[in-house]
Amino acid sequence: MLKRYWKPVYCYLRRLGFDNEKAKDITQAFFHDVVLGRNLIQRADKSLGRFRTFLLVALKRYVAAVRDKEFAQKRISQYKLVPLEKVDESGFSALRTELTPEDSYQYVWVSSLLEQVFELVKNDCYKDGKACHWHLFHERVLEPIIEKTDLPVMDELCSKYKIKDRQTASNMIVTVKRRFRKALRDSLRDLVSSDEEVDSELLEIMKFLPRIAQDHI
Repeated sequence: MLKRYWKPVYCYLRRLGFDNEKAKDITQAFFHDVVLGRNLIQRADKSLGRFRTFLLVALKRYVAAVRDKEFAQKRISQYKLVPLEKVDESGFSALRTELTPEDSYQYVWVSSLLEQVFELVKNDCYKDGKACHWHLFHERVLEPIIEKTDLPVMDELCSKYKIKDRQTASNMIVTVKRRFRKALRDSLRDLVSSDEEVDSELLEIMKFLPRIAQDHI
């Protein structure tokens, strides 16, 4: 749970104008003081709305409090530290600067969720002996979206992965797409209280994806 939300919190703070070190400090303190210190996860009620919205409200209040007084770095017990991965500054600078702090928070949350879902699908494909399915899907579908490049020629992919024909390759890609959709819905279902809310979350995700990516969800 914490791993899923620290980066959206950090990016929200950066878009508010905090520099890298200050944003990391506030992120660390927010998770320690509020999320862990006040049992925010346990207090969240799915029936009352999205956890990330609940978290964002708490974050805004925390930032207001920080700005009311000089931020003091506290000594935090090692066992309660939230592991913050190294932040890639080049990646942050590439984030679309026209996004509001709130949209940056949502955008990074969506990105983190999709990364985790794709990792689950990849692991499942490997476990089920469908590594070739995954590599074909990654090269034909994911890479063009991520790298913003043209679709690779299907015949060349068939030759590369020793797939007998285009139809077989297309069917393999469809298999991974179905796994992705199921894994995504399952992940969202863990965050909400009804299937209707899953559909609502999917619509929210669509707002932050390019058209080509939307075709694969």
